[in-house]
Amino acid sequence: MKAIKGDWVEIEKVILEADERVAKLPEDTKIVPLISYVQGFLEKSSNVGDEASIISVIGRRHIGTLVNRKPKFTHHYGQPIQELLTIGRELNAILHEETGGDSHND
Repeated sequence: MKAIKGDWVEIEKVILEADERVAKLPEDTKIVPLISYVQGFLEKSSNVGDEASIISVIGRRHIGTLVNRKPKFTHHYGQPIQELLTIGRELNAILHEETGGDSHND
């Protein structure tokens, strides 16, 4: 897949090879390399799998293997916690009662 200069992309870079990692790691962790994934704007058109240079949102240049064009955020934090959905309104009602209608008691 071709990515064009300026596209929002993701690169990966091996930070430590498996044999360079600390010995105290769990077995399943220390047998794999430590890999960094960074997103940013592509400096030069490239294909997925090519070495590429990007500029991150904070302006840093990173070089690594282009792995994704227009990456998506696929993580989430699970189901909403019911109590947290209503706590703001409940607290506001309590404060409203205690202050006689002024919830901004200065």
